[in-house]
Amino acid sequence: MLRKLIGPLVFGIGGVAILLALGSWQLRRLEWKESYLAAIEARIGESPEALPVVPYAQTDQYLPVALTGRFGETGLRVLGSRKQIGPGHRLIQRFETGDRSVLVDRGFLRDRDTAPDLPAGEVSIRGNLLWPDESDSFTPAPDITGGLWFARDVAAMAAALGTEPVLIVASEVSYDPGAVTPVPVTTEGIPNDHRNYAITWFSLAAIWLAMTAYLIYRTVSAKKGDVT
Repeated sequence: MLRKLIGPLVFGIGGVAILLALGSWQLRRLEWKESYLAAIEARIGESPEALPVVPYAQTDQYLPVALTGRFGETGLRVLGSRKQIGPGHRLIQRFETGDRSVLVDRGFLRDRDTAPDLPAGEVSIRGNLLWPDESDSFTPAPDITGGLWFARDVAAMAAALGTEPVLIVASEVSYDPGAVTPVPVTTEGIPNDHRNYAITWFSLAAIWLAMTAYLIYRTVSAKKGDVT
């Protein structure tokens, strides 16, 4: 009897141990990810600074900045959509501040709305530096002539509009944005599925344990039947 149970016991205990370890690992990843997101949210909410002389994606991602200047004539649209709003475009515009030219993400414009005229004269903008990672091998190439893009590729957009490879996503503006809704930087788009992964692994561990118990029960029952 014992010899027949050794296999199911080793198989069952080993499987449950592995699945529990994977679930525990995901809980540790969840703790790390929540701390990481909290740090980003704290960075986003800091008091705005002047635009760095040479911003770096590695150190200045999400940095709050305040700048004053004028919108340039060149711009482009990035195709997108928003929940409960529908399809539309993000409006990216060249912005002149001092002797520098940068990119400003003005916000989201629904397809059925008409873009307002750019504000005349000097304006003030508050927002966050951002280098989005939105492109992959399936992202279509932009229609540079038509000004239609399918992802915010800072380096490519800067080359097209003749600016520094720096993008400020506006959160507050001194002018009336009209139908263009500023979309401030948040952590909403950063995935955090570790809790679901942990639940999955722990559920599989419970199922594995139940199957092992059933196998042992069947083995014992069959042995008893042979004896009688």
